[in-house]
Parts: sequence; structure tokens; C-alpha cells
Amino acid sequence: MTDQKEYLSKERYEELVKELDHLKKVKRKEVAEDLEYAKALGDLSENAEYHEARDNQAAVEDRINRLEAIIGHAEIVELHHTEAVGIGSTVTVQQDGTKGAHKFQVVGSEEANIALGKISLHSPIGAAMAGKRKGESFTFLSPKGKMTYKVVDIA
Repeated sequence: MTDQKEYLSKERYEELVKELDHLKKVKRKEVAEDLEYAKALGDLSENAEYHEARDNQAAVEDRINRLEAIIGHAEIVELHHTEAVGIGSTVTVQQDGTKGAHKFQVVGSEEANIALGKISLHSPIGAAMAGKRKGESFTFLSPKGKMTYKVVDIA
């Protein structure tokens, strides 16, 4: 992971801290017990339970490392009203040539969820609209090609 800041809401930060605590205090112990049980079954080269327990251990350790990196680089942001688009902004945009508008909340990459209308500042559309003001247009490259949108409102 890079030294890039992870922008998180206070709620998401607390969720990640709680998950990390659970992984370290509960899940690690469970995986270690599973590993010990699997070792007791004998021949490790053909022991499916042992290999599964090792895979689970690796997955838990990977998640712990990822969470520690995110939390270590976290910057808590509040939802706020500003004149320009940034982390925490709720932005209404309209694609050129269409009548419908879309509303997005600009968040850090760890909280992005397009189904909930949360887009990452690091996504192509998020990066393109960053710093734009109401009435300004921006263009970005999407899988469908070049897209142009206009900022209708910032809340």
C-alpha cells in the first residue's frame, strides 16, 4: 500500500478499528485453534483441513495488514458544504446532452459504493470533478469513452 491518505468518515473509521480488533483478538485465536486441530490429524501433505486452515490464516493476516495500513493513513473527514467539490461534498451532476441529474457523495476509496451513491475521490469521475464549482463542467475517460458532466449543485 502507498503512503496515500485514506479519507474516512468517523463512522467508517470506527468500523474498521472494531474489525481490526476482532480479527486480532478473536479470529486469530480461532484460526490458530483450527490449525492445531488440523495438524493433529496427521500427514500434512494430504491434509485438506490443514491447507484450508493455512489459507484462512493467510487471509486473516492479509486483512489485518490492510486494515492497519488504512487506519495508519486515515484522515477523518466530515460532510460539509463548500464552494468547490472535495471529500465530504454531496454533488449533483448532469451529463451533457441528458436531462436527468445524478447525486453523489465524494468519499475516500475505502468507503466508495456506487450503489449507495458514494464515489471515491480517486475514481475517474471523482478526480475530474475535484475542485470544480457549481456551473463548471468536467470531462473524464470512462469505459464508454470520454464523458462530460456539469456540476449542478454542491451540498
